[in-house]
Amino acid sequence: MMAQYHTIKDAHPGCLLFYRMGDFYELFYADAETAAAVLDITLTKRGKSNGDDISMCGVPFHSYGPYLAKLIRNGYKVAICEQTETPDQAKSRAKKEGKPASKALVNREVVRIVTQGTLTEDELLEAKSNNYLAAYAEFAEECALAWVELSTGAFSVQRTNRKNALSALSALNASEVLIKEDLPETLKELHNLTPCLFTPQPASVFDSAGAKQFLQEIYHVGTMDSFGDFSKGEISAAGALLKYIERTQKGKIPHLSKPRQITGHAIMHIDLATRRSLELTRTSAGERKGSLLDAIDHTLTNAGGRLLQSHLASPLTDIHAINARLSRIEVLLNQPEARDNLSRELRTTPDIERALGRLSADRGGPRDLSMLRDGLTQAEIIRAALQRSAELRQVFEPQLKSLTQKPQLVNLQDRLKQAIGETPPMLARDGGFIQTGYNEQLDRFKILKDESRRLIASLQKKYQDDTGIDKLKISFNNVLGYFIEVNARNGDALMARARDEQSPYIHRQTMANAVRFTTGELADLERDITQANEKSLALELEIFESFRREIIDNANDIADIARALADIDVAASHAQLSQEMNYTRPHLNSRTDFFITAGRHPVVEKALQNQSESFVPNDTDLGSGHRLWLLTGPNMAGKSTFLRQNALIAILAQIGAYVPADHAEIGIIDKVFSRVGASDDLARGQSTFMVEMVETAAILNQATEKSLVILDEIGRGTSTFDGLSIAWSCVEYLHDISKCRCVFATHYHELTNLSAKLDNLSCHSMEVKEWKGDIIFMHSITSGAADRSYGIHVAKLAGLPGGVLSRARQVLAQLEQNGHSGAAGSALSDNLPLFDMALHDHNQDKLPNTQSDLAAKLRAINPDELSPRHALEALYELKALLNETGS
Repeated sequence: MMAQYHTIKDAHPGCLLFYRMGDFYELFYADAETAAAVLDITLTKRGKSNGDDISMCGVPFHSYGPYLAKLIRNGYKVAICEQTETPDQAKSRAKKEGKPASKALVNREVVRIVTQGTLTEDELLEAKSNNYLAAYAEFAEECALAWVELSTGAFSVQRTNRKNALSALSALNASEVLIKEDLPETLKELHNLTPCLFTPQPASVFDSAGAKQFLQEIYHVGTMDSFGDFSKGEISAAGALLKYIERTQKGKIPHLSKPRQITGHAIMHIDLATRRSLELTRTSAGERKGSLLDAIDHTLTNAGGRLLQSHLASPLTDIHAINARLSRIEVLLNQPEARDNLSRELRTTPDIERALGRLSADRGGPRDLSMLRDGLTQAEIIRAALQRSAELRQVFEPQLKSLTQKPQLVNLQDRLKQAIGETPPMLARDGGFIQTGYNEQLDRFKILKDESRRLIASLQKKYQDDTGIDKLKISFNNVLGYFIEVNARNGDALMARARDEQSPYIHRQTMANAVRFTTGELADLERDITQANEKSLALELEIFESFRREIIDNANDIADIARALADIDVAASHAQLSQEMNYTRPHLNSRTDFFITAGRHPVVEKALQNQSESFVPNDTDLGSGHRLWLLTGPNMAGKSTFLRQNALIAILAQIGAYVPADHAEIGIIDKVFSRVGASDDLARGQSTFMVEMVETAAILNQATEKSLVILDEIGRGTSTFDGLSIAWSCVEYLHDISKCRCVFATHYHELTNLSAKLDNLSCHSMEVKEWKGDIIFMHSITSGAADRSYGIHVAKLAGLPGGVLSRARQVLAQLEQNGHSGAAGSALSDNLPLFDMALHDHNQDKLPNTQSDLAAKLRAINPDELSPRHALEALYELKALLNETGS
């Protein structure tokens, strides 16, 4: 057995081998040690090899899913090795080969290799997230991507270049990426910043000529021209992808749609740093909750959730396509009753997209047949609902076309209704999923199965009467089959009868408290029952396979229906969100407008709403004459929120969604860049300042007149004058060279002087109110520059010691008076000796502890005993206590 294990293991390097042994998958040697540590299961031993113990662990075959999922999530690949024959078949084969049946070894084969990008089972996938397997190819300066969602069959390719490859791949958020042997320099940043698994492949796999031939064989075409004008890179990446699928699925390539060609100019460019900064689908902590996707997702189907995620990853630049999506939302908003009806039907629509994927990968079961049956039924109901309104028919015309089922699909749906029960098992091998009345032969087997209980009971009564043993019973186990059992006292008497050649009773087994027998009549009945069960299951499996093949033959039409349902769900989701949150339809044009009235941050607004608080909206106008806003004001006043909300509004508009504003006019944006927030990149040995400079360089090199840029605090992390110089030159470059729409937040107030020389720059600030020495953040934008940064006030709010705050005010006054000169610094160093600071802090400590004194006063007051006059006096005392410390 171990020789067989080694042969299979050696053929699958780099994989943990799940080796099927009866009811368990067992792992040996280093595989066992790795799996036991990751899965936190017992590590044991099985025999020896060269004198050393063989490590072993195992997981149950019937519940291996969670164990497999954990290994895959930890970056391992797993080869699933199954028994491909039964022990009886192995013995029969051994006899034919002239070998002892007792030493027959069951044949085993690896039936699939499971990796992060090749998952299809629901329990291994996130229901509302895509799980892409991608391939990346480089040819000279040309780069190309191909990606597939194996659980749904969606297949796409895209031509790109080295400069944009990282952004294109980050948009996918692929689980696994195939690359040529060594990781290309282009992708090293992605490798450092994401949990994506990079799988090296031999260079031969990316050969474009071989890839083209392979693609033509898979799609049964003589040329790929009818699918599109594919470049060598696209063909290479697509071919490598399909060869990997063929290898991991052991020759069983599931149904895949025809490769859809994505053109780079049709998609808004959002680089990796911007995606992370804006937290589009995941927060910086990697959580879905708190992301933009989480805030806007009101989808009711899993397929709709996945489509919304795809939209958010790739906003459009085609105004016609964007307006088509917006019009669907508008009609649904105007017809709340129709929207409610659609939502009610969508809520009960199963995930036929992934059911189809499992069936085409030969991993589906009866439950997937029932999901397709119910999904096709729901599709017809939803189609009829859309047909009732002329406006709905118009905006959903493409979806209605897809939902109109061809006769063969209608016929398939009808037969599935007749054949499959309401609650079928997950696995076909469990049987019992074909309803009575669908197949006459199967019905006869079922009658025999159902009658078997009555026949066994009748035979038991017959033997009780014949032997006079009332406690005689007929039982069953997997070793003996059916048998007669009596207790030990009655066993002796029945054993005596069994010695008589004329007796029907045949001794089978003697136990401590019982004796077991059989009869020829019972053996004949057992054979009939067993054959009926076997034939019944075989016939059910035959019917299942017939349905599966028929579904695969109609896979393209079923996939179109699934996509149409997802489109409708996404539109209904946006409409529901827009109604709940008072979003508005954005107006897109081909100019460089960016005019937002009362814009809000969708994520922050929702979080505040959950706390029964309201968001302070703000206007933005980055149109002609003021396309660059210089934003000043203190920390905590809302600058970062304002920056991000404008980028998020732009992205929402171009995915074809309503936006959180009262009004929005946006000229199509080709690229969005965000440099907001500070972070080190220790993995690459880069400081906060270095990361900032790298990202800023990317923005300056790539931004165009059609781009939107949001920048926060460029120049921090180095000396004041260095930082100011860098920020100054960046503003000039964005204004004069890039000419993009930009909001540039800064604490360098000297930059506001640029408004006198840069025609398209305007100054704005975060409004702040002062009240008795404290500041109140209004979170609103006002014209003009802030007069100061209020940093010391913010430090006070943070709880810095009073002595530190006093010294900071003194230093600030001196610096402002002397204009940051070196002489000012020298004077300051002698102005307040260290012991004076200590004395100041000591005196501060002598002041009343306001909080504790207030608490003591309040505890001493009994409200029930206070007259109105005494209550007023107590209030004055508390106020006086506050005034003593100037708090």
